[in-house]
Amino acid sequence: MTGLAFIIVLIVIGFFSGVVASAAGLASLVCYPGLIAVGLSPVAANVTGTFAMVFSGIGAVASSRGELRDHWGEVLKVTPLTLAGCIVGALMLFTFPEKDFALIAPFFILLSAVLVLLPRRTNHLSGDHRSWQTVVAWCAIFFVGLYSGYFGAASGVLMLAILNVISGAPFKEYNAIKNLVMAFANLVSMVVYALKTTILWADIVPLAVGFLMGGYLGPKIVRRVQQGVMKSVVALGAIVLSGWLFYRAV
Repeated sequence: MTGLAFIIVLIVIGFFSGVVASAAGLASLVCYPGLIAVGLSPVAANVTGTFAMVFSGIGAVASSRGELRDHWGEVLKVTPLTLAGCIVGALMLFTFPEKDFALIAPFFILLSAVLVLLPRRTNHLSGDHRSWQTVVAWCAIFFVGLYSGYFGAASGVLMLAILNVISGAPFKEYNAIKNLVMAFANLVSMVVYALKTTILWADIVPLAVGFLMGGYLGPKIVRRVQQGVMKSVVALGAIVLSGWLFYRAV
């Protein structure tokens, strides 16, 4: 593959990854296998994808200002715990073998598919809940941050699954919360990765261009699709990704 063709392929991978990342939290359904297919190692694909995914978040947030308008309080509650977990997870990536977590990641993603489809009866972020539910919710958010920093695949789906349970907002609005929080998480991971490993900037730049364009388009798609349909698409995509990751891990 020539240099120009490789750049075009990375932009295309980034574009479709950005669309599914901002619309459904499923960037890894496209990005991770795409980068593996063009020759990157698993860790390099994880790190490169995380760097580029920051730009998906930028595009998604720019496109979702209306959905975020009434939810800055929720963002401020979710973000600190997510980032704390993300720092721990990113440091773990360079301490423990990635293959260890790869074996259990598919089961977390499969669980997220179930959580996304759960009926929504309470709003845990609003304060109308029991103390044990609060503890579980905050622990889950910290875990999503840790997972995002360490392995990353489908971390957006896991965040969507948690927000489906603890947020009273409709899908398009808590999806916008997810996009903003995960953009911060990816940015933190990016800083840690930059201090710990060699960064493939030549691959990241075209991938980031695609992510930026796709990230901007994703929320526009979400606005035009029924909430139930979007949740079903997310759950189905999570199941497919779970099966693919399990197959690779074993």
